[in-house]
Amino acid sequence: MQTHFRLADLPRFRRAVITIGSFDGVHRGHQQLLTRISRMAERRDGESVVITFDPHPRTVLRPDDNSLRLLTTTREKINFCAEQGIDHLVVIPFDRGFSQQSPTEYIENFLIKNFTPDRIVIGYDHRFGKDRAGGVDLLQYYAPTYGYEVVEIAAQEVDEITVSSTKIRRALQAGQVQKAANLMGRAYELTGTVVRGQQIGRTLDYPTANLQPDHPLKLVPAPGIYAVRAAFEGCIYDGMLYIGDRPVIGDGRGTTIELHLFDYSGDLYGETLTVSFIRYLRGEMALGGMDALRDQLVVDEADARRALEEERLASAVPDHDLPDTAIVILNYNGRDYLERYLSSVADNLTPTSRLIVADNASTDDSVAYLRSNHPAVEVIELTENLGYAAGYNVALQKVRAEVYVLLNSDVRVTPGWLEAVLPKFVDPTVGAVQPKVLAEHEPGCFEYAGASGGYLDFLGYPFCRGRVFGHMERDEGQYDCPAEIFWATGAAFFVRASAFHDLQGFEPEYFAHAEEIDLCWRLKRAGYRILVEPAATVYHVGGGTLAYDTPRKAYLNFRNTLVTSFKNEHTFRLIWWLPVRLLLDGAAALLFLFQGKLEHIYSILRAHLDFYRNLPRWIRRRVRRSQEIEACRVGPARTDAGRVADSIALHYFLLGHKRFSQVVIPQVEVEPRTAPTN
Repeated sequence: MQTHFRLADLPRFRRAVITIGSFDGVHRGHQQLLTRISRMAERRDGESVVITFDPHPRTVLRPDDNSLRLLTTTREKINFCAEQGIDHLVVIPFDRGFSQQSPTEYIENFLIKNFTPDRIVIGYDHRFGKDRAGGVDLLQYYAPTYGYEVVEIAAQEVDEITVSSTKIRRALQAGQVQKAANLMGRAYELTGTVVRGQQIGRTLDYPTANLQPDHPLKLVPAPGIYAVRAAFEGCIYDGMLYIGDRPVIGDGRGTTIELHLFDYSGDLYGETLTVSFIRYLRGEMALGGMDALRDQLVVDEADARRALEEERLASAVPDHDLPDTAIVILNYNGRDYLERYLSSVADNLTPTSRLIVADNASTDDSVAYLRSNHPAVEVIELTENLGYAAGYNVALQKVRAEVYVLLNSDVRVTPGWLEAVLPKFVDPTVGAVQPKVLAEHEPGCFEYAGASGGYLDFLGYPFCRGRVFGHMERDEGQYDCPAEIFWATGAAFFVRASAFHDLQGFEPEYFAHAEEIDLCWRLKRAGYRILVEPAATVYHVGGGTLAYDTPRKAYLNFRNTLVTSFKNEHTFRLIWWLPVRLLLDGAAALLFLFQGKLEHIYSILRAHLDFYRNLPRWIRRRVRRSQEIEACRVGPARTDAGRVADSIALHYFLLGHKRFSQVVIPQVEVEPRTAPTN
């Protein structure tokens, strides 16, 4: 990454994809945005350019406000942006003169003159120019004139970034450095120079380095004792750090930052150290003199060493600690797909995973191919084609594992996909997880079956991050954050084996389609969480195992989603749900009529007739499934997560909203301040 501090020295950028902001903290939300910028630039054979400011604009525009505390200095910001693969970071000296540009001058004399952008990626609420009068609308207005495209970051993403920064500050101010590290994606750092103190620590056999932060506005965590690591001269040392006003000594010097390094005896005066906060150990204590202080320091050292060792062990989950995993591919006449994609799975196993193909009574040479070309792959031969749902139910009765990965035969996996997902199952409340699913034949786009996580609207219609009805978005990193979702795709379905069997697996009558939505709904009712982990990516042919746009697919779609909602919705909802669903399914039939798909209309009619004819069976099944859910409950129901109180049909067909970010209403929650916890 190249860093630029003077506009006069900027190079001529090639198809620049630019974004602008303070990026204080460069936390996970920022990292996802920067990854998105980098990907956009790569796909356009351009360069990614991040524009930021020094000093922070707030110090110039509101000089009397002394409340600002920075999560990252400019030097730290440079290092963290470089880690995200950005091509150029431009640090603009921010002063009164710069702030007084009119919005038009800002666009023409600053952005166009210096960057000639190809794309400007900016938040919906971004303001610029004198009195913050400019916004996204003005950028859009000038776009045709200057030949750039404006990519507006959705409100939900912007608000999540803003809330993350707020949460980080509050966590640090409460001493919750582990929570801050989770939000930032790394331990919080404080860089400073060692200055001479009173050397009282030496008399206690705990010599300390008094640290002077290198930026006056850098946020210093809450007073207390911390387990830390300190880096200088290319080495990293364990230690403990004190922040406070030294009540035992009572010298009135105000807040000090004192660092004691374990197993180090050199002279640190004048050295610049970077301290990483690993764990909060305790707050200030009233001690009865120097002897009591020395005794407490011995305890603190033991606690700090233990905390650092625990963090070291937990920092990476070794392969042997991953759950016992069975990857099971249900195959029916998929010999061509097995030949094309099975090796990608076999080549990316972990030491605790194994590969199984359950053959659904194929009439091609699938089994012979497996025995000849993949003798290490276990084969389960079923006696008839039971479909996806019943086929997996029967096959998994013969498999013992902690986690099942149900994988379509037309899926290509990528290195590290298992390592990214399996650690999620350390949390006993995680029931199912899916990776990000992209289209094999158009790798830059999400694939219909699951995309980046499944959601449900209030009428039970499914959609995804990256796919609403038949519209698939391009993958530009906009949905790369892990999230709790409503359902995980059956094309690459990670599920806790015990939960699968406790809930009796899939509904066997479904044959195929929506069985994973139904199972995920039951898992959520039992208190399990359903997650998407986009750090794992797979590529799906789509329609390879069940063609998408066929009358049979339409029949299974409408019938199975009807049954799924009927079995899982609250009783009071069913009173109004069925008439509304009838109305919307009728509208779908009219749409098929206009499209000339008469067989699809019959499929909808057949689906409803089948549902009503078998209503007594579904009533009994509803009761039995509810009993099973109560028997294996792990916590309160989580059916609100991933459920949208809106209609995607209205959004898509009446409002023309085809992107996930246009459908989902942002729900931002700022956590209250809490006491420090380890």
